[in-house]
Amino acid sequence: MTTHQTLLPRQHDLGGGFVVRRLLPSASRQSVGPFVFFDHFGPVHAQPGDNHDVRPHPHIGIATVTWLFEGQMEHRDSTGVVQQIAPGELNWMTAGRGIVHSERTPAEWRDKPRTAHGLQLWMALSAEEEECEPAFAHFTAAQIPRVCMDGVQIAVMAGTAFGVTSPAPAKTPTLYLDLQLQTGASVTVPADYSERALYPLDAGCSLDGDALAPLQMRVLPAGETPSLQASGPARVILVGGEPIGHRFIVWNFVSSRKERILQAREDWIAGRFPAVEGETEFIPYPDPKA
Repeated sequence: MTTHQTLLPRQHDLGGGFVVRRLLPSASRQSVGPFVFFDHFGPVHAQPGDNHDVRPHPHIGIATVTWLFEGQMEHRDSTGVVQQIAPGELNWMTAGRGIVHSERTPAEWRDKPRTAHGLQLWMALSAEEEECEPAFAHFTAAQIPRVCMDGVQIAVMAGTAFGVTSPAPAKTPTLYLDLQLQTGASVTVPADYSERALYPLDAGCSLDGDALAPLQMRVLPAGETPSLQASGPARVILVGGEPIGHRFIVWNFVSSRKERILQAREDWIAGRFPAVEGETEFIPYPDPKA
């Protein structure tokens, strides 16, 4: 029997009590394909007056991808983009040589009870692309390819799968799918990418008859095409792609070169990153003594 690697979540507080489950990087594995961060937040139920906003902060060397199941979020960045995102839509921000962004609750939602639930993933850029020009792309629900099979609905956010290709601007071979299975449905996990991992959001599914625990990541061996089966309604995320190689990761900075991380740190402390129009706050570089 093939042994699958299982990654367990750890809790990480982003501030203000907004806690995420972080699956990548882990002590036993830094990445799956190009994905070096995998954060699952919520469901978080907020009341009027609650503040879970993420103040402006910098990134280098990655693309961040935001996918919501519930709630609304407003993105602002130093390229001048202001973009709200709703469930079923995709925000894709390429940091490249350096970008600053904030993520806040839209003004029209602040005085209402609300729920935030979604994923934010980071993808390392290739060594040739990690200093590219910063950019942002938003894709509406109508622009995300979807495949419907017997009892299975699949959104293809990145890469090619089940005969369709996402328009998202992945710079290396990347796979990112959202699979929703009805009770009794099954689907064969494709093996078009050498690294893949499954992340069930809820109970009710198994892999070749072996139960998948919710909120744990199951890494699949290269070339294996197991059957994902649903004993109840199930939602499963599939990520993967081709390996990107080791990355240095410090705070919000990712690079193939350690000296680049140090330079980004000094640039943020010295205020040399570009500003986000309309923002007066920022997240300071963390004190290593704190």
